[in-house]
Amino acid sequence: MIILGIAGSLRAGSYNRGLLDAAAELAPEAMEIRVWDGLRDVPHYEAALDTDERRPATVVELKRAIAAADGLLIATPEYNYSIPGVLKNAIDWASRPGYKSELVGKPAAIMGASGGAAGTARAQIHLREVMYSTLARVMPHPGLLVGGAAAKFTDGRLTDEPTRAFLVDFLGTFAAYVRQQAPR
Repeated sequence: MIILGIAGSLRAGSYNRGLLDAAAELAPEAMEIRVWDGLRDVPHYEAALDTDERRPATVVELKRAIAAADGLLIATPEYNYSIPGVLKNAIDWASRPGYKSELVGKPAAIMGASGGAAGTARAQIHLREVMYSTLARVMPHPGLLVGGAAAKFTDGRLTDEPTRAFLVDFLGTFAAYVRQQAPR
């Protein structure tokens, strides 16, 4: 099972990238998480460029990576009670053409880490709504919220054992969900 991981943060040392790295390390044996690092290079969405002839190479790469994956694992920070613009922008590109994109029917799971006590609860609610609009199949799970991230990461690595254990359980639930969503 191939899972495409996307961190919604551009920051070097991002907790969300660290969370994805931990997910790749702790994934169940039958799951491989491939982290996509092209978010920084995705240009602002512009419909005039969204043609086979003009689509930016990074967007083509993103769409191919989504198509090749059995599911998506998105780790989002929370900016002003919502998701980062760069993440929303990438989803906008990936969601075209509407109702026929690589996101349609794609199983997805949401998680996030932040320094605040509430983790990324509000951002995850917004991301869930955005993903529903793409017709992705968002796992009906409250998501993985990592609050107080500064105390749970050391040098960008998730070191808090209870959080690592919860991540293992979350990934097991997501693996079962992806298998359940597979065409029969």
